[in-house]
Amino acid sequence: MTKILDVGCGANKYEGSIGLDNNPRTAADVIHDLGQFPYPFADDEFDLIVSRHVAEHVPDVMGFVGELYRITKNGGRIRLVTPHYTNPDWATDPTHRNHFNSYSFNTFTPERAVFDFYTDIRLSPVHTKVTLLNLWRALGIEFLVNLDQKTAKLRFLRKFWEHYLSNIIRGKELHFEFEVLKGERRRVRETLGRHNRLRVSTLYPLKTFSQLFYELVSSVIVSISCIKVFSERF
Repeated sequence: MTKILDVGCGANKYEGSIGLDNNPRTAADVIHDLGQFPYPFADDEFDLIVSRHVAEHVPDVMGFVGELYRITKNGGRIRLVTPHYTNPDWATDPTHRNHFNSYSFNTFTPERAVFDFYTDIRLSPVHTKVTLLNLWRALGIEFLVNLDQKTAKLRFLRKFWEHYLSNIIRGKELHFEFEVLKGERRRVRETLGRHNRLRVSTLYPLKTFSQLFYELVSSVIVSISCIKVFSERF
């Protein structure tokens, strides 16, 4: 039987789960301050952890993810939902502390970590979806941004939106799902990650069409911005 924990469950606890929250007026089964570690559960206790609109509230994101990792079984799943940092509603809640975009949890993934000395936690991304405000969703832009979940060749679409468009075409929610890597599963994935990074660095001069397109559009945008600034000043 799958054992599920809903962290920060609030009043709408995930069906079939144990609820954890710091507020006794919620549907929680266990009351605990999420900023205090460790959480009152044994190592490797849960098959699935869900946490919806909680990570933006916690005082220590690294410690929070570390506790979820500790109490999840090897091969188990962690699902997180947070606001995208450009969500206009983010500022309406004075208890919000943390901002996130599509790449905020890369530091926990062996293949994508830029600063791999931050933590020993290892998660493998299963799914990353961003929802956009209704206008942009109706125009099909949300569909385009999430096409990288279909094929890695289209990752440039998400990157281009995050870097250049997200402050205009604003995001709403981020939905993450990760597989927990421990023991042999972790060692195999780290080895593959090192191999992939070496292969990419070896083939770096051979750029894909998507990389060339991304660089071309980026250059055009920078050039237009420079021309606009120059014309305004002179």
